[in-house]
Amino acid sequence: MTGLTIAAAKTSDEVDADLAAALAAIVGDANVLSEFEARRAYAHDRLPFANFRERFGKLAGVVPRLVVRPGSDAEVAAIVKLANARKVELIPFGNGSGVLGGAIPLHREVMVDLRRLDQIVSINPQDAMVTVQAGMNGMVFENALNAEGFTTGHLPQSIEISTVGGWAACRGGGQASSRYGKIEDIVIGLKAVLPDGTPLEIRPVARRSVGPSIRDLLVGSEGAFGIITELTLRLWRLPEEERGVVLALPSLEAAWEAARRIMQAELRPTVVRIYDEAESRERTEGLDQFKAKPILAILVFSGAEPVLGAEQTAALDIVASVGGEVAPDGPFRHWKENRYVAYSQKWQAAGYYNDTVEVTGNWSAIPGMYAAMSAAVREIYPKIHFGAHWSHVYPEGACQYMTIRLPPMDEAEALPLHSRLWEALQSLTLEHGGSIAHHHGVGLFRNPWIEKELGAGLGVIQKIKDALDPDNLMNPGKLGLRGAAGAVDLRRGEV
Repeated sequence: MTGLTIAAAKTSDEVDADLAAALAAIVGDANVLSEFEARRAYAHDRLPFANFRERFGKLAGVVPRLVVRPGSDAEVAAIVKLANARKVELIPFGNGSGVLGGAIPLHREVMVDLRRLDQIVSINPQDAMVTVQAGMNGMVFENALNAEGFTTGHLPQSIEISTVGGWAACRGGGQASSRYGKIEDIVIGLKAVLPDGTPLEIRPVARRSVGPSIRDLLVGSEGAFGIITELTLRLWRLPEEERGVVLALPSLEAAWEAARRIMQAELRPTVVRIYDEAESRERTEGLDQFKAKPILAILVFSGAEPVLGAEQTAALDIVASVGGEVAPDGPFRHWKENRYVAYSQKWQAAGYYNDTVEVTGNWSAIPGMYAAMSAAVREIYPKIHFGAHWSHVYPEGACQYMTIRLPPMDEAEALPLHSRLWEALQSLTLEHGGSIAHHHGVGLFRNPWIEKELGAGLGVIQKIKDALDPDNLMNPGKLGLRGAAGAVDLRRGEV
């Protein structure tokens, strides 16, 4: 491991007028952005490291060459064909809500802003499917479905600031994934444009057995294998009732055991959330049960009777068997009211170095993994804020979502510490047999650990990339693939 690196090309910022004119011929003059300030807004996503650099007037990458805003699948295909002919690099852009640098331009790429593709194409209640354009805002989409009595069950914290296509591109997960699955379980079909401009359609059918899944080549590809323009997702009736239950548990071990047994009993709570002592303490002040039983957990059950009541009873019996008890519902109500609030922004605005790292571990590994990580981050910086919670819970294990926070300090001191924290957390995940990413994706920031995670699989993905995109024009340098040349070393905090 040579350290976490981000590419930062040193190039001029001259506008390519000929390319702008060619793109305008496809989408119209108003949909090609060439002014510096307009392009500057696309220079980074919500990667915390990029925000840290922004405080000091610096970029993690570069300002894109141009921004183009297509309004149809045909216009996307024409843009990609033009880029292919001229050897112009492209990055698909949704709403810039990613936190791993997946939309950061490294080589003055042209940004393909998909937000004009913002309509629901069709709702099919009989087949329980909805077809939607990739640039539609997530909350606008969910609200429109709710108005018709439906939901997709995909409710990420970023729902208000993300697009449906972005969910699929980074293989995201919503807060109800324990019941409905992650986005890869919800996508049934899609349309995309391949790197040579060829349209691709994965027809939405219940199941198929016709070789490896082409759909899954695009879901999670982060724009490296093409541009997703349309998705067909599973559709669910809105539940008749939803019940949130707050639990006080004697220990993390008891909470993990309860969650494991609930999921392995084939129960389907909509939400399972377990907080470590640090995060529990923040949420339970003044509640007597948590003085003796300091671990907070929240379960949410949804559906209709008699199944709803039966699931709740069975789950609470398991909780009681490990020493847990029902507590006042204040923490549930607070969570529900704030479930889409991104707290990182508040801390970053106050000068702190706040970041989140989400990984996946199996039940057998989580206790040791959490203990090792807790010790490692405090060894790096004893006064660090470190907290974790477990959500996105499955029969095999869970997502461990961690918050790390350094106090305001000089950039030259903070950035190397931030790099060491990331390296410790990602390396310890791999040592404990986990996955380095559950739902935020890879982007740029996880590049150093991809080969160790995927092994020979990274070579397979690179060969597919080379075959589909021989000139490496589609979001180069992401997903651990070739193309991140010219580096910023985060260990030293240098440009």
